[in-house]
Amino acid sequence: MAISLSVVVLLAVILVVLIRGGNLKTGPAVVAILFGFFLASSTMAEEVNSFLQSIATMISDIKL
Repeated sequence: MAISLSVVVLLAVILVVLIRGGNLKTGPAVVAILFGFFLASSTMAEEVNSFLQSIATMISDIKL
């Protein structure tokens, strides 16, 4: 849950920066947000979540 929340916050910050910087207009941003909401309620949500979890695990296993 903590990873999910931090990813949402990170993506929200990126979205705001892109809109304010003029690289992303409001219309496509709204479409992207709606796509995220509909994707979260679809049957693909579990696969997307497990994919992101595996990436987070892989990154945390990297030893510097």
